[in-house]
Amino acid sequence: MHQMIVSMTKPSPCKMGRPRCFCEETALEAAMRLFWERGYEGASLSDLTEAMGMNRASLYATFGDKEALFLRALERYEDGPASYWKMALKEATAVDVIKSLFTGSVNLLGDPRNPRGDLLTQGTLATGVGSMPVKQALIDRRKSGEAELLTRFKRAKAEGDLPQTANVHDLAGYVCTILYGLRVLAANGDSKADLKRVTGMALKTLPL
Repeated sequence: MHQMIVSMTKPSPCKMGRPRCFCEETALEAAMRLFWERGYEGASLSDLTEAMGMNRASLYATFGDKEALFLRALERYEDGPASYWKMALKEATAVDVIKSLFTGSVNLLGDPRNPRGDLLTQGTLATGVGSMPVKQALIDRRKSGEAELLTRFKRAKAEGDLPQTANVHDLAGYVCTILYGLRVLAANGDSKADLKRVTGMALKTLPL
């Protein structure tokens, strides 16, 4: 009888992680898409708790404050919808890197199932003094991406893939400027076809 009572009071697998992990991932996905759509300041705590299907106490207990939640959502975005960036850097040639970046960006931004623009651009709509840590985090992410691309082009030049006369700093800056422009155009409602025309022209005028 004693053994039966012990068995009945033993925690079930449902309370040992898997369902909570699943709900946490689902909630984080919902938060990511809301931040993507409305920006950091535009997504209120009330909006977030409703979208995530959890109350404010559960949100704080699981993710911390709003800033911590946003940074988690940003990581999810970079590892998910925006993972094309990391994949593009692995392409065999510098030109293929650029083509892959343009294609990945157009596919992401031009997908009508996604919010307009991208999470990094929308997130920078945070302008209040209290949002400066978030804004700085986004600036750091942007600079980190630019540095990664510059490093990749430097390698291409060292390997002879790019001519020795190529200015890799200008090339990285040019490509990033096109990518940032695509994000703004998409946020303003330009279609996938519109974005493709921009990247097509950019590829024809690469300073190589």
